[in-house]
Amino acid sequence: MSSKVIAACIQTNSGPEIKANLEIIAPMIRKAREQGAQLIALPENVCLLGACREKLFAQSCAEAEHPSIHFFSKMAIETGAWILAGSIAVHAGQDRLANRSYFFAPDGSIAAQYDKIHMFDAQLSEKETYRESANYRGGDRAVLADTPWGKIGLTICYDVRFPHLHRALAKAGANIIMAPAAFAMTTGKLHWHVLLRARAIETGCYVIAPAQCGTHEAGRMTYGHSLIVAPNGQIIAEAGDEPGIIMAELDMDKVAEARRCLPSLQHDCEFTRSWEQRAK
Repeated sequence: MSSKVIAACIQTNSGPEIKANLEIIAPMIRKAREQGAQLIALPENVCLLGACREKLFAQSCAEAEHPSIHFFSKMAIETGAWILAGSIAVHAGQDRLANRSYFFAPDGSIAAQYDKIHMFDAQLSEKETYRESANYRGGDRAVLADTPWGKIGLTICYDVRFPHLHRALAKAGANIIMAPAAFAMTTGKLHWHVLLRARAIETGCYVIAPAQCGTHEAGRMTYGHSLIVAPNGQIIAEAGDEPGIIMAELDMDKVAEARRCLPSLQHDCEFTRSWEQRAK
């Protein structure tokens, strides 16, 4: 296993048309690779964001025919990099889509895929409501990918609020956790940095969080500020409010060091719930 890898987050402002988004993404991937990135991560909804339900379903299709999947496979072959397509909408039957992350190996094969487990159904204010479950069905399986730098755990956006998922990935061997997102501006200002730093600290993992940014179709606003966080919780790379690329070198020895200093993954304790006892 190689101990070091240069990782890149590509921050995008994706729109409602797949073809237009891919034309913007391609040179950004090439640029990240030219700058030395071996592991390139892109945000949630990277190929399609802001489309109404009709357009969303019209442009989404089954995995085998999806143009975005063919695109990223070719980009992986062309660049020789590992590429995370943060999430792509694919048909999942019964009038629902899957919000699915695809991780491509340098030979263009799909090394791993993960369906977002936790659906973002929230009313942030009277005017700002999200109902992800109206279009998507949640996954039910945690996923690890094998890479030259060890195991990488896959998550998507709202999953960041569920620490037990990240702990399970770390205890199963993850050194790095991916957290591609299209984080709302409202909650991003309050929670983005602290949640991602907490997940890194709790697991002793590097956390790579490529994000959407800016204003999208129908006025939706995303927070940006893509992050790469070290196992001790230190932010080692951060983007701003505009599309762009951030990079950092990840050292897997730092993962071992963080877990040696604070071995909390080994300290789980069983406990009883007094309120359940009273109920009996």
